[in-house]
Amino acid sequence: MQSVPRTDLAAEAIFHADARGHARDGYSLREETVEGLPVLAAEIFTPAAAQKLGKPVGRYYTLTLPEEPRRSSDCFRDASAALAALLRRLLPETPETVLVAVLGNPDITPDALGPLTAQSVLPTRHLQGQEEFSALRPVAVFRTGVLGCTGMEAAQQVRALCRALSPDAVIAVDALAGADPRSLCRCVQLCDSGISPGSGVCNDRQPLDRALLGVPVLGVGVPTVVDAAVFGESEESTGLFVTPRSIDREVRSCARLLGYSIDLALQPALSPEDVEYFLE
Repeated sequence: MQSVPRTDLAAEAIFHADARGHARDGYSLREETVEGLPVLAAEIFTPAAAQKLGKPVGRYYTLTLPEEPRRSSDCFRDASAALAALLRRLLPETPETVLVAVLGNPDITPDALGPLTAQSVLPTRHLQGQEEFSALRPVAVFRTGVLGCTGMEAAQQVRALCRALSPDAVIAVDALAGADPRSLCRCVQLCDSGISPGSGVCNDRQPLDRALLGVPVLGVGVPTVVDAAVFGESEESTGLFVTPRSIDREVRSCARLLGYSIDLALQPALSPEDVEYFLE
């Protein structure tokens, strides 16, 4: 078993640091409940703590889902409300324009979370100036694609777009890697430290963060894979990642949940039914 399992989740990194007997010096973790759902709120305060945990300085929220968040379920309604509330905590106060940048490869199911999420995010920037949409915040949605298909780093694309649009904040959505198989498609991490594409699967790309883009960057993701080494180290498990057998269905459910949550956070006057109406 790996002494330090690979994970994109700050809460998991803290749990493993605790298991190794490290004092919580420069970081914290507490439990709370939002809309009846359990949330782990982590904060990393110092560069030393960030280096120890392998996560940037910032605030992290991990919401646990009791079941697959199907659109018709109570879980979906509660989780979308909870995630919207947590996103509003992380967003700058009254941002005018927000860019939602989705990362990942739509042709690889565990990596398709971002592109699928984009299908449920309401783009409204082009509606500005029309009186009937005056209550809606301007939102732009961008699908970055992946380096092997575009020849461009996702971070380079988003930086160029930020220069053109001048958003007040960026929400970056990507699939994550977890260390606990029970977390796969059953939790959502939100953070204000940005996102590092591919970091969980040993394919580090340039991070999307405030230092690069010049505006607050919120990272949103769901773990869809786990390193096979957590089941026991062997030569055969090196470089292998495991995903749920039901990933095709579950990644779509999670992507819809993220899309609705982003819509509700950015457009607080809308209900889930309003979002569904506009998406149709």
